[in-house]
Amino acid sequence: MKHLIAACLALVVLGGKAQAATSILFVGNSFTAGAESGAMDYGASEVHDLASPDKETIGGIPALFKTFARQAGLDFDVSLEQEGGVGLDYHYRQKLPLLDRAWDVVVLQSYSTLDARRPGDPGIVVEYAKKFDKAFHARNPDVKIYLNATWSCADLTYPDRTPWHGKGIAQMALDVAKGYEEARKASPAITGVIPVGTAWNRAFATGVAGSNPYEGFPDSQLNLWASDNHHASIFGSYLEALVVFGKITGRDPLSLGPQEKAAVDFGFAPEVTTALQQVAHDELAAPEIQ
Repeated sequence: MKHLIAACLALVVLGGKAQAATSILFVGNSFTAGAESGAMDYGASEVHDLASPDKETIGGIPALFKTFARQAGLDFDVSLEQEGGVGLDYHYRQKLPLLDRAWDVVVLQSYSTLDARRPGDPGIVVEYAKKFDKAFHARNPDVKIYLNATWSCADLTYPDRTPWHGKGIAQMALDVAKGYEEARKASPAITGVIPVGTAWNRAFATGVAGSNPYEGFPDSQLNLWASDNHHASIFGSYLEALVVFGKITGRDPLSLGPQEKAAVDFGFAPEVTTALQQVAHDELAAPEIQ
């Protein structure tokens, strides 16, 4: 009898071990890393930096995702590979041997303007999203691949002689989103586009965030940009991570609540946390760009 009980217990333990965490890889640049904000080193020990496995210096959006997922009762094994100021072409050409594994979920984010030399041109994203799609699906036919469409940069919109000057703060995010959607349509096996940039547009439109840091805005409005008016502030990074979390997991960002751990760690007032979660909720509920 004792041997039978021991055998049953062993099966239970082994069964528990068989429930492996969902593996997720984030590929991107400083926007993925949360550079210029307190998100960059937040939770660095909770994620695997494939390029610098011994340093544990970058948490960023991947670590925020991990924090949200844990609170939602979801088990993700999170890895990242990021290099500042580059696009998907760099990661494919220089880092593919590091990334070429069987992942359950992959999030790809390219250069902020889609193409560094031709802002707004989706050609590089389309080409290299397709290459990554083939590589990752060869490793795991069931992998889910998402493209992370980022935000309008104030420094590329308001100053003279910048790519989106005179077009309004929402336009860059719309152009970036359309570029990623073009890449998704060119590679139908890609699961979807994460609408981070249009979530920022929603925050501007609803007054949750100010839209022109060069003119200033009331203290009641959040600044989603860091001091360089290009990268995300801690508020912008938090909103980005909420949208990523909601899109990938299908969980409502509002379900994290006003006392969500990362927000408390960052010192957000509960009403700020709820406002950002509401923006993410509303954006994820909106019709997708066609």
